[in-house]
Amino acid sequence: FVVAFQGDYVWLDLKTGREFVVPVGAVVKLCDSGQIQVLDDEGREHWILPQNATNIKPMHPTSIHGVEDMIRLGDLNEAGILRNLLIRYNECVIYTYTGSILVAVNPYQLLPIYTPDHIRLYTNKKIGEMPPHIFAIADNCYFNMQRNNKDQCCIISGESGAGKTESTKLILQFLAAISGQHSWIEQQVLEANPILEAFGNAKTIRNDNSSRFGKYIDIHFNKRGAIEGAKIEQYLLEKSRVCRQAADERNYHIFYCMLRGMSPELKKKLGLGLATDYPYLTMGNCTKCDSRDDLKEYSSILSAMKVLMFTETENWEISKLLAAILHMGKLRYEARCYDNLDACVVVRSPDLSTAASLMEVDIKDVMSCLTTRTLITRGENVSTPLSMEQGLDVRDAFVKGIYGRLFVWIVDKINAAIFRPPSCESKIIRRSIGLLDIFGFENFIVNSFEQLCINFANENLQQFFVRHVFKLEQEEYNLEDINWQHIEFTDNQDALDMIGNKPMNIISLIDEESKFPKGTESTMLYKLNSQHKLNTNYHPPKNTYETQFGIQHFAGVVHYETRGFLEKNRDSLHTDIIQLVHSSKNKFIKQIFQADVTMGMETRKRSPTLSSQFKLSLELLMRTLNVCQPFFVRCIKPNELKKPMLFDRELCVRQLRYSGMMETIRIRRAGYPIRYTFGEFVDRYRVLMPGVKPANRQDDLRGTCQKIVEAVLGRDDDWEIGKTKIFLKDHHDMQLEIDRDKTITDKAILIQKAVRGMKERTNFLRMRRSVTLIQKMWRGYRCRKDYSAMRVGFLRLQALYRARKLFVTYQLARTCVTQIQARCRGFMVRRSFWRQLHAVITIQAYARGMIARRVTQRLRAEHRRRQKAEGQRLVEEERLRNQMTVRRARAEAERSHKERLAELTRQEEEREMEAREEARRKKEMVEQVERERQQPVDHSDMVDQMFGFLGNTGALPNLEGQGPAGFEDLEVALRAEEEEDLDEALPLPDDEKEDLSEYKFSKFATMYFQGTTTHKYVRRPLKQPLLFHEDEGDQLAALAVWITVLRFMGDLPEPKYHTAISDGSEKIPVMTKIYETLSKRTYKRELQELQTVEGENSSNDGGGGQKKNSVRHKLVSLTLKRKSKITEEVTRRLMDGDYSLQGNSMLEDRPTSNLEKLHFIIGNGILRKRPGPNPCTCHLPSRLMQLSVDSPLVP
Repeated sequence: FVVAFQGDYVWLDLKTGREFVVPVGAVVKLCDSGQIQVLDDEGREHWILPQNATNIKPMHPTSIHGVEDMIRLGDLNEAGILRNLLIRYNECVIYTYTGSILVAVNPYQLLPIYTPDHIRLYTNKKIGEMPPHIFAIADNCYFNMQRNNKDQCCIISGESGAGKTESTKLILQFLAAISGQHSWIEQQVLEANPILEAFGNAKTIRNDNSSRFGKYIDIHFNKRGAIEGAKIEQYLLEKSRVCRQAADERNYHIFYCMLRGMSPELKKKLGLGLATDYPYLTMGNCTKCDSRDDLKEYSSILSAMKVLMFTETENWEISKLLAAILHMGKLRYEARCYDNLDACVVVRSPDLSTAASLMEVDIKDVMSCLTTRTLITRGENVSTPLSMEQGLDVRDAFVKGIYGRLFVWIVDKINAAIFRPPSCESKIIRRSIGLLDIFGFENFIVNSFEQLCINFANENLQQFFVRHVFKLEQEEYNLEDINWQHIEFTDNQDALDMIGNKPMNIISLIDEESKFPKGTESTMLYKLNSQHKLNTNYHPPKNTYETQFGIQHFAGVVHYETRGFLEKNRDSLHTDIIQLVHSSKNKFIKQIFQADVTMGMETRKRSPTLSSQFKLSLELLMRTLNVCQPFFVRCIKPNELKKPMLFDRELCVRQLRYSGMMETIRIRRAGYPIRYTFGEFVDRYRVLMPGVKPANRQDDLRGTCQKIVEAVLGRDDDWEIGKTKIFLKDHHDMQLEIDRDKTITDKAILIQKAVRGMKERTNFLRMRRSVTLIQKMWRGYRCRKDYSAMRVGFLRLQALYRARKLFVTYQLARTCVTQIQARCRGFMVRRSFWRQLHAVITIQAYARGMIARRVTQRLRAEHRRRQKAEGQRLVEEERLRNQMTVRRARAEAERSHKERLAELTRQEEEREMEAREEARRKKEMVEQVERERQQPVDHSDMVDQMFGFLGNTGALPNLEGQGPAGFEDLEVALRAEEEEDLDEALPLPDDEKEDLSEYKFSKFATMYFQGTTTHKYVRRPLKQPLLFHEDEGDQLAALAVWITVLRFMGDLPEPKYHTAISDGSEKIPVMTKIYETLSKRTYKRELQELQTVEGENSSNDGGGGQKKNSVRHKLVSLTLKRKSKITEEVTRRLMDGDYSLQGNSMLEDRPTSNLEKLHFIIGNGILRKRPGPNPCTCHLPSRLMQLSVDSPLVP
C-alpha cells in the first residue's frame, strides 16, 4: 500500500500492454477519500482508485528534476532514463551522460551551443566538469590521445534521422579548431563531407539528409597534436536506391543538385532536362527537399572537389556517368517470344543513343547486353534471350554497378588527397582519432540481406560496447576499494558465433550457396535449418512454406526474408556487361571497372561475395577499435515528424532498446547499480534509525551509513561501502524505500485500522453472502449460454470451411482456364503481328525499289541529255572554227551550250512541277475517296439511289430518275412486254450465235406458267410457284424469292417481330458490301477468262456439264463475295432437305434491309442450280434483270 500526499512525484503504470510503453512520471494533485488525482508528464489527468493503488509507486528524488549523469538516477530503469531525457529535452538540453557515454537527442532546430566560445569552454575539461556536450566527448578523445599516447575512437550510432552525421561533423569541427593549425589538410578533411553527403546521402521519410552508407573516418595527428591526414572507410552503400525509392523519398542528392545547378550548355551536351523527366528520380514522387537548396549545394560540391584535387576532366567524366544512369532509367522494353522463349527488345529512343554515346560504347552492344545473356558451355558461347523482367533486372544491376563503383572511386580519390602514409624513416608513431558513423539496429516489417549485414555489424559493436562498459565498472570498483564478486552479464557472443564467427556459421552457409550456380534460397534455408535448428538464438520457419528465419539479436528477434538473398550476396555483373565495359572507348569507366574486367579475364577466379567483403572490412574495423580507447555517442530521434520540441515516448523507448542502452542498465544491475554518497544516504534513510542526526551535523558519515545498512539489510547481505560511496543492489534500494515508506505510514495506518476494520467487516460479511448466491446463479447461466454458442459456432465453422474449400477449388480451376486463354490469345496476337510486319516490310521493299528505279531512270535521261548537249557543243565549236577564230568559236559554242543547259534545266523543273502537281492531285483524290468511304451510309438509301431509274417502267410509282454512276448503260428504251437476256451482261463465246429477239416474255409465260397465271404484274401473294418444280424445297425457295422481290419493291410490308442477329456486319460500310456483291468492273478480266473457259468446255464432249458447274461456282464466288444471314439460313435449310416449313416462314424471322434482300435474290438464284429454262425475272423490271445471273429458283 502506497501513501501519497499532494505534491509527491510518483511513477504511474497505465498497463496498456503495448511493447514500448513504460511507466510515466506524475505528480499528485489531490488525495480524497482514498482516490488519488495525478497529472502525468504529458499533461493528462488520471484518477487512481484504491483497488488500483498498485499502479503507482514513489519516484526517487533524482528522477524528479533530472540529472546530468544518468548513473546517479535512483530509478535506474527504462522509465527513469526516459523521464530524465524528457525533462532535459523540454529545457532544450539535448545532451546527457551515462558515465562516459553521451546520449544526444536530435533537437530538429539550430541551438546556439556550437559557437567558438563553447569550443573554448570545453577545451581541456574532464567529463563532468561542464554540462554534457558533444564537444566534451571530442575534447576527452583529443587530450586522452595526447596524455596516454593511445589511439582513440568515437562510436556514433542511432537510427536514421537521429543526428549521427551532424554529430560527426561537429566532432570534426571541434578537432580542427583545437588542433590550432588551420592548415590546408584540415580544410581538405572538412571538405570531404559535402562530397560524401552528395553521393552517399538521400532524403528519406525519416531524414532529409540520411546517410545510406557507414563510414569510419580515421584522423591522424602528429606529435604536436596537429591534423596531418585522414583516411575514410565506407561500408555497405545502399545501391538499390539508384533504381528505386519508397514513397516521399528521393534518390541520392547529387542527381538533383546536378540537374539544378549545371549550366544549360553542359546539360545540353549531356542531353539532360528536369528532374521530373527521369523515372529513376520520380519513383518516390518527391523531387524537391524543403530543407535543402540543390543549386547552392551543387556549388559547394564543385568547390569541395577543387579542394580535394578533382580535375575538370574527372568532374566531366563523373557527370557523364551520372547522366548515362538517368538516360538508362528511361529505356523502354517490349516483350517478345522467339521459338517459344520469352524475350524482350529495347525500344530505340534518343535516350538509348545518348546513354551509349556517353559511355562510348556501340548502341547495338548495349541492346544485346540488356536483352541477352551469354553462357560458356564446354568452351562455346551460347546466347539466351532474357524475358522483360530479366532485362529490367540486368539494366538495374548495370546501373547499380556503375554507381557503386563510382562511389568507391570517389572515396579512393578523397583518400588519395587527404591520406599521408607514415614515413618509414620516422621512429615517431603517430596517433589517431577514429569517428565511426554507422547504421543502427534495424527491424522492419520485411528484413532482407542488407538488414542481416547491418545487424551483424551492430552485434559486433554491442559486444565491444558490453566489454568496454563492464571494464569501466570494474575500474570504479577498484578505485573505491570494495570487495566484489564476478558480475554476470548478458553476453551476445553466442549470437555472434552463430552469425559469422564459428565454422558453418550463417554467413559462410550463405556464401557457400551463392557460389553454386544452381543454388536457391530454398536450399540455403534448408542448410541453415539443418545446421542451426538446435541453437537457441536461431528461429527456424514454422513450416516448409515459409521463407523466413529468425535470429535472436541483443535488441530482440528479427525475422529475415530469404527471397533475393543470394542475388544480393553475389553482387556480380554477368560477363556481357563486363565485355561491354571492356569494349568502351571511355578510359574512366574502364578505370572504375578495372577490377571486374581483370577478374573477368581470369575465368577461374570468382568475384568475392558482398557478405565476405563486408565481414572482412568489419573484422578490420573491430581490430582497429580494439586497440583504441572508445567513447560512445548514442543518438536518439525524438519523433518521426522531424519537428522540434516533440517527444514520442514509445519511439524513444524503442531506440533505447535497439541501441543497446538497456543492456547497459542490465549490466549496471548485475553489479551495484545503486550508488549514494555518504551524505545523500544519511539524509534520506536516517528515519529508519531513531536518533540519527542530519548529514551536515555528522562527523563520521561512513560509520553512520554502515550502522543504518546493518540495521535494515543485515551484516551478511551483498552490499559494499567504499571510500566515498555506498554500493547497493537494486532490491536493497527497494527494501530501503519500502521500509522508509512503512515507517512514515505506520502511525496513520494504525489510526485508520480500527475504525475502518469494524465497518468493513460488517459490510464484507453481508456482501459475501449476496455475492456467493449471485455467483452460483450466474455461473449456471453462463455455462448454458456458452454451450449453445459453442454448438452454433462449430456448425458455422463447418459450413465456412466447406465453402472455403469449394471456393479454393473453383478459383484454382478458373485461374488455370484464364492462363490458358491468355497464352492462346497472346500466341494469336503475336502470330498476326508478325504476318502484318512481314507484309509491311514487303510493301516497303517494293515501294522503295520503284522509287529507286524512277530516280535512276530520271538520272540516266538527264545524263543522256547532257551528253547530247556536250556533243552538240563540240560539233558547233568545230563548225564555228571555220568561220572565226578558235577562241571566239569556243566562246560562242560555250554560250550556246549554256543556253541549252538552261533550257534543259527549265524543262526538268517543269516536269518536276507537273509530277508534284499530279502527286498532289492524286493525294487529294485518295483523301476524298477515304472521307467518302468513312462516312456512314444507310443501306436503304444506297439501294434506292442505285436502282432509282427502275421507276420509269411504270411498274413502281415514285421511282423515276437518272441512274447512278456506273449504271448509265442500263438506261435503254423500253421494249413492250419484252425482257432482255441476262447473258448479255456477261457475254459468253459461242460458235453458233442465236437470235434472241424472237423470245417474248409473254410467250414464255403462256408456255411455262402454271394455272391461269399470265405475264401481267400482280401484287397479291402466290399460293404456288409460277413454274413447275418437282422438288418441294425448290417450291419453297421460289416462293421465298418471290416474297423478297415484293418486299424489295415495297408491295409487301416487313414482318412486325424482330429477332436480333448481329454478326458485326453493321459496322462494315455499305459501299464495301455493294462492291463486294455487285462489282463487275473490278473483276472484269477474271470474268472474261472464266467465260472463255466455259466456252471451251462447252465445245468438248463428255464431262461438259461438270466443268460448266465448276465455272459457275467460280462465277458465284466472284459475283457474291458476302452472303447475308437470310441467304445462308435459306440455303442451309434447302441444302439440308428441311422442307417442313410452310409458306414464307423462312422470311418471317426479322425485317431485312434492301441490301440484304438484293443479296438474297442474287444469292439464291446462283446457289441453287437446276437444268432447264431460266426465267428469273417474273415481275422484276428488266433493269433489275441485267444485274443478276442464272436463277432457277425464281417462280
